[in-house]
Amino acid sequence: MSCGATILIAPVKLLRQIYEPLVSMSKRSNRTLEIEQHVGSRIRQRRIMMGLTQQQLADLIGVTYQQAHKYERGINRVSAGRLFEIARVLGVTVAHFYDGLDQPEEKQVTSRQPMSLELARNFAMISNSKHQEALTHLARALAQQPPEQAS
Repeated sequence: MSCGATILIAPVKLLRQIYEPLVSMSKRSNRTLEIEQHVGSRIRQRRIMMGLTQQQLADLIGVTYQQAHKYERGINRVSAGRLFEIARVLGVTVAHFYDGLDQPEEKQVTSRQPMSLELARNFAMISNSKHQEALTHLARALAQQPPEQAS
């Protein structure tokens, strides 16, 4: 092997030593991002189920509205202490936010999911059991109707 070939191989090895750990770090970062988004999504779901706005949650945990929004979107990491406080305010364990993390998850949130959560929350707040029953019958009847044709 000539001296010129050795000079070219050495930088390639050096670049590989630098580049390969960076690639594996970015893979870990993607998984970390997925976890943060999952936790944020679970915070949002529970907040909605509790009937709280982002501002109300933010006030209860001592952060700004923007910070609560960033937590829910997985933009900012939630520290262990803050997650404990969020769990306490929302009446769940910290583990609640990690439930379903190992299972394959639907990546797309449909526009109906928040509406379904709100409907369930509002239904649970109806104190009259006859009204709940009537609403159940109405929902069942509406669900069985064929979709309306667009004119």
